[in-house]
Amino acid sequence: MDLPFAVPYELFPFEHRFVEVGGVPIHYIDEGTGDTLLLLHGNPSWSFLYRKMVPALRDSFRCIALDYPGYGMSGVPDGYGFTPAEHSAVLCRFVDQLALSDLTIMVQDWGGPIGLGLAGRRPDLVRALIIGNTFAWPLNGNWRIETFSWVMGGPVGMRLTRAFNFVPRFFLRRGLAHHVGPDVISLYLAPWRDPARRKAAVIAPRQLIRATAYLREVEAGLPTLADRPALIVWGIGRFRLPGAATPALRASVPQPQNHQVSGRFALPPRRRGRTNSRRDQGIPPGPAGNLTLFWAG
Repeated sequence: MDLPFAVPYELFPFEHRFVEVGGVPIHYIDEGTGDTLLLLHGNPSWSFLYRKMVPALRDSFRCIALDYPGYGMSGVPDGYGFTPAEHSAVLCRFVDQLALSDLTIMVQDWGGPIGLGLAGRRPDLVRALIIGNTFAWPLNGNWRIETFSWVMGGPVGMRLTRAFNFVPRFFLRRGLAHHVGPDVISLYLAPWRDPARRKAAVIAPRQLIRATAYLREVEAGLPTLADRPALIVWGIGRFRLPGAATPALRASVPQPQNHQVSGRFALPPRRRGRTNSRRDQGIPPGPAGNLTLFWAG
């Protein structure tokens, strides 16, 4: 299948795979062998986010990272609304079509409500969880988040994004904790070059409030995961979700491995070859395995 935009192999050195879900192609990578690690991105990123993690993990894990409809190189079904509930439903069908099970699911940003929604509905699929900066409960009532959601996801954000690709550029500028080259920036933004595809990036911040009913469902499903091993890795840089989220996640996961790191929510490594493992940081190996963690200081 032809790719919708050019992807230099040296930046994303994986085989591009596609599976039809709901009649549209969903792009994903599937690298390595071992226990299955399902890597979920947020907004406005795509599977490119995990380009550094996968080479370090594929000797020990089967690493799968997909693009939600309208993100990365995935197609869009007719009438699709780009809501987290729809993304989570597509993720469920994706998992079933690939016959995946015994999953360790890594979530961050919108990957939290999307992946933890799936996990709560289908706990039989879940072996363990790795939770980055994210949320899994309603956010309404917080005036800062409500204002942010209205500005970024409302008419102003939509007009600016359609004209200037504003929302993807804003999140990318604020979400990267260190300098990356123009070739990397260009590939992060490649899915948003076409103004007709930019709607998804704007709907996501609006859904911080509009998805309240779905977020209640996600929160209600968390107790079904209470006995799953979990590693919480929380960036503490200046652009992050509210700090109250970490205690809330701890309350949902009785005995998590918990570690705060210096960085922000979009976390490629500082430079090639630099890693920080749980053992390096004095964190004992947990049920999720001796997983190498990457973050930007």
